[in-house]
Amino acid sequence: MTRTHTGDPADGSAPANDGRRGSYDPRTFQGLRFHTAIGAFRDGSDSPREYLERCLAVIADREPEVRAWVLVDETGARKQADASGRRWRDGSPLSPVDGLPIGIKDLLETRDMPTQMGCAAFEGNFPRRDNAAVWALRQAGAVIVGKTVTTELGGPEPSITTNPFHREHTPGGSSSGSGAAVAAAMVPATIATQTGGSLMRPASFNGNWGLKPSQGAINRGERQTASMTTHGVLAACPEDMWQIAIEIASRCGGDPGWPALYGPPVPPTPHRPATLAVMETDGWARLAPVARAAFEELLAQLDAQSVRILRRGDDPVLDRFEASLAGTSELGSNILAWEHYWAFRDVLGDRPDRVSARGRRFFIEAAEQLTAAGYEAALRERATIRTLHAQLSTRADAIIAPTSTGPAPEWHGDVPGQQPAKWPTGDPAFNFPSSLLGAPAVNVPLIGIDGLPFGVQLLGQPGTDARMVAGARWMSEALTPIVH
Repeated sequence: MTRTHTGDPADGSAPANDGRRGSYDPRTFQGLRFHTAIGAFRDGSDSPREYLERCLAVIADREPEVRAWVLVDETGARKQADASGRRWRDGSPLSPVDGLPIGIKDLLETRDMPTQMGCAAFEGNFPRRDNAAVWALRQAGAVIVGKTVTTELGGPEPSITTNPFHREHTPGGSSSGSGAAVAAAMVPATIATQTGGSLMRPASFNGNWGLKPSQGAINRGERQTASMTTHGVLAACPEDMWQIAIEIASRCGGDPGWPALYGPPVPPTPHRPATLAVMETDGWARLAPVARAAFEELLAQLDAQSVRILRRGDDPVLDRFEASLAGTSELGSNILAWEHYWAFRDVLGDRPDRVSARGRRFFIEAAEQLTAAGYEAALRERATIRTLHAQLSTRADAIIAPTSTGPAPEWHGDVPGQQPAKWPTGDPAFNFPSSLLGAPAVNVPLIGIDGLPFGVQLLGQPGTDARMVAGARWMSEALTPIVH
């Protein structure tokens, strides 16, 4: 097991820049794909071990700057890849993802690696059991490469990971390492999680395809403490993204009491949506002008492809839904804080230094301002938003919106003497709605701004995950990527 770089170099020097800063172009960027390698595995011209070694070489090259990994288990990964190679040679792969190198966000338990959750309080924590999704991936023959960096306890405190396209910018959070590892072509895919935007925002900032499934569609295993959290996939292409998600769900199912991810055993066929409703949220006012212009260009392309675009003022149902979204970041944060309060109080104990000041404010101090009655009121408000969203099902095939308020912002740390940044890993305004709704969302990497990715999302009714992937695939094939 190899522990990778988890901080600045010992001599205090900055990691060398390899010239790829600000280099993202959605017209040419592809990342690392796995499904295209299967034919070579079958005919013996390539192997899972050779594929893995190429991944490890990229990790060795880029990790000192990107810092996407808590640790990489090279020995274990090679053993897994060799076992996969034998299965492919015998003509008996366990699944279409047999041999796929994948990173696991370090919030999810792994039986053979520590799970430290980006928090000093969990340093050296070794649960010696697998999260449900990790167990399912092993059953499918995937190669678990290591644990990717998460922000502290999945909260707003930034991690050490940098954006692979410009190291001065955030990769997003909390799935910072998961998003960066895919963007840097270290692995074709990673597992991520989301409560308030922890999957979709890194997808937008890192040019990933991202699937945030319907609530409960993928079994969260030990991570059942929050009512809005989901586990999903970040990948360089939609084919790998869907295949991984469906292989997991077919083996471990959904959360207790919830139906598992539903859809075909292979990636859904691209399908043009007839009508898309634009979702603005509170984030519309904070949308960077260049990002808004690029998004409007994309809407114009959709209109030219005979997709009807529904906007505020076009339909009273959409207007009521938009009105209900006011303050969703605060609403979602309050629900999260209340549901996690006991867990974080337990972690904190009598050692407040074990959690950052920003983490204490977000998880503990915010919850201490809430009451049981306030939490119940928040749940009622969430239920109202879900009812209004359901009414949109007869008006539009899906919602379309920016995935973030712009490309990844710069992050140099809090400025002494000034109020600490509330959302240093990015504004979650366009992300909280899918979590509050329990709805599937797919990030489509179609826009580049100043050499950085900026994503667009399709958001559907709960249970329509496959339809969202089909629509997103159609968009990626039918529309021209936009560069500003």
